Amino acid sequence: MTRATNARIAGFTYLFYAVIGICGDLLMRRAFGGVDDAATLARFAEYAIDVRIDILIKVLESFSALVLAVTLYGITRDEDHELAMMAMVCRVAEGVLGALSIPSYLGLVWLAKAGIGPGALDSSTINALRTYLLMPVPSVPLGTIFFAVGSTIFSYLLLRGRMVPVSIAWMGVLASGLLVVLLPLQLAGVPTGPLTGYYQWLPALVSQTVLALWLLIKGVAATPTR
Repeated sequence: MTRATNARIAGFTYLFYAVIGICGDLLMRRAFGGVDDAATLARFAEYAIDVRIDILIKVLESFSALVLAVTLYGITRDEDHELAMMAMVCRVAEGVLGALSIPSYLGLVWLAKAGIGPGALDSSTINALRTYLLMPVPSVPLGTIFFAVGSTIFSYLLLRGRMVPVSIAWMGVLASGLLVVLLPLQLAGVPTGPLTGYYQWLPALVSQTVLALWLLIKGVAATPTR
């Protein structure tokens, strides 16, 4: 594919990825709204359709990360092949790690229905499986760290090659770089003050939306001859 085609595909995928990610998060907030594990399992039965929709969304998110990995690599590889390869590997890891929650969600939907009706599982089995499937997850999903690193490198290469306006590239570098610093600290349990949750993601969301629109409408400039 040409650089122009890669840019258009990347721009569309950025927007698509953001929209479905927000939709999936809103859907799963209802399923995970229980006060304890038993209540959460009951809500998985109540909102089984929402959970199944979110599973499809997670599949689309994973493929979106892979598409961005390939298209952004195609755009930036002439600027620095090794760095572009590193960024691509990070975005691929993001997509793979993001799909790892799907088996747990499928298991919870099955378990929520397995305790009802004839042939239902006994309570001790349900409790054991529920505890396993709802085991505490890391405060920061590992895939987001790979996203932050890959996004920072790609933004740096876009900046260095002057492929998009300098202001847009700098927004990406700073917003993604902030996540590169904050996310590992939060994973290790280090307090980061008010820069948690949606507050730390807002700059990245804004910068990637602006970049996506530019790539979709204007494309990328040719890499300068060195």
